[in-house]
Amino acid sequence: MPADVTTVYTDGACQGNPGPGGWAWAVPGGPWAAGPAARTTNQRMELTAVLEALLAIEGPVEVVSDSTYVVNCFRDGWWEGWLRRGWTSTKRTPVANRDLWEPIVGLYLERDPRPRFRWVKGHGGDPMNDLADRLAVRACLTQAPSSGETPPDPSAVGPPDRPGDGSTGAPGGAADAVGEDAALADPRVPADPRVPVGHRLAAFGHRPPALGGYDANPVAEGLRRTVTEILTAKARLHPDLVVLTGLNLGAETLAAEAAAAAGVAYVAVLPYPNPDQRWPAATRARFRDLLAGARATVTLERKVPSTSAEVATAMARRDGWLISHAHEAVLVWDGHDPALRRLHAKLERRLGDDVWIVEPPTPT
Repeated sequence: MPADVTTVYTDGACQGNPGPGGWAWAVPGGPWAAGPAARTTNQRMELTAVLEALLAIEGPVEVVSDSTYVVNCFRDGWWEGWLRRGWTSTKRTPVANRDLWEPIVGLYLERDPRPRFRWVKGHGGDPMNDLADRLAVRACLTQAPSSGETPPDPSAVGPPDRPGDGSTGAPGGAADAVGEDAALADPRVPADPRVPVGHRLAAFGHRPPALGGYDANPVAEGLRRTVTEILTAKARLHPDLVVLTGLNLGAETLAAEAAAAAGVAYVAVLPYPNPDQRWPAATRARFRDLLAGARATVTLERKVPSTSAEVATAMARRDGWLISHAHEAVLVWDGHDPALRRLHAKLERRLGDDVWIVEPPTPT
């Protein structure tokens, strides 16, 4: 694996199996997220944790899990047989949890290098595994999502104490059952205070070269009018509508201007401080005006990247944060750009039908 590999710990929990469940992923010293499911199984939560982690983290990644169900699929090549047999098992029965396995395998195949999977013994003293477990249990018991930029100190959170790990059992065997003790919902694992209150719509899309250029032009103006109309209509359905935008040049800047025109609040979500520092003076002035008009500004990382690769990684993490906290999204996309095609796939996996494609108008 390359030196810049991101290690992420994943875990799932379920009370009743089937019953209320929770999933979580956490990067040592980095971001983390957890989420609930009303009625599910432990295996589905283990898979959901992996899927959410791969959607949120770009670049080389190592997934560490205490689930042999997850790890053995890639260690032993189960997925290759599933694909050959049209998603059936060696017994010619449908693969269980295909709706989760298929996007995971898809992400595994499209990434270069492919993700690596490593097994760790559950409750074996690994502090990050314990933390991921604690976060998943908390999501299960509270049925509330949470996330953060830096994981809570595992030693402060304390090791989980619940029976029935099941992580050393045979793949597809008995799964964990979360105990009834409500004390497992540790109050020291905070909700992310940066998540705005309201119905959150994230905006993504093309940069200026695909929108008529950097200066004012008919394509950008037509797009701004279209997005303004969309936001006006959505605000009637959701009076608490708030637009999440990174204020990057192009569609994201136009989305903030459209929100202001529609009388809708917007929140600026920046990957790191002063992302405009290398922009031309006029463009920086526009950015600063929009930043001043935002209801709030969320800055995800304190350190300014020093290389192009670090910038790309920070932007990918920003996209992951936006996707994980949005209720729906608007994507300005001509249907051809491959990077936006990959983003569209991620949005659909997370938001389903609540992804609205806006094609840039054709210059006349």
